[in-house]
Amino acid sequence: MELSNLRNLYCVGRNYRLHAAELGNEVPSSPMIFTKPTHAAIEMRGGSLELPGTQGSVHYEAELVFAVNRAYEPGIRCDDLVSAFTVGLDLTLRDVQDKLKAKGHPWLPAKGFRNSATFGRWLPFPGIASLSEYDFGLRINGNEVQRGNAVDMVFDLQQIVDFVGQHYGLGAGDILFTGTPEGVGSLNEGDQLDVWWNEISLGILTTRLSEV
Repeated sequence: MELSNLRNLYCVGRNYRLHAAELGNEVPSSPMIFTKPTHAAIEMRGGSLELPGTQGSVHYEAELVFAVNRAYEPGIRCDDLVSAFTVGLDLTLRDVQDKLKAKGHPWLPAKGFRNSATFGRWLPFPGIASLSEYDFGLRINGNEVQRGNAVDMVFDLQQIVDFVGQHYGLGAGDILFTGTPEGVGSLNEGDQLDVWWNEISLGILTTRLSEV
């Protein structure tokens, strides 16, 4: 999936129970969807990850990410709709988000800033039945900080595909971030971020916190 071909970036909030609990949030009764601009996307190819450094803490959230390759139709299986997957990061300005939530405002300023949606190397989609065979996660400076498995999703990929497709539409070039497991935390200047699947690295970036 080339960044130039991206269309919509859909994200699912609170899709792992322990992550919802660690932030003091309730688990939703239906998928909680928000979006990011395509300008938020950046590939994890070993370079720098420029992030805001003056708006409070920037939290990492490692997630399974899926690429859609055809238009959604009612009844379609996600195995026929999704062509590739990877591990990425949904980055969040947590202090900004807390203020927005308190006011009942949209999350875009906290979730949609440039470089807030990172992508590792894309892999062929093995089918929904195979997703739980391996863990995914994030290492920072060589230390594991997050580990998750698709089996722990509140809403599985098929449920997410059906919900998004029916309510908002899905088509070729759309991307689905499917939620993060527990273990989120703040990033620091110079942190090396390494996302992995089945213990194999899919991409690395090094954090640079801007002073503007």
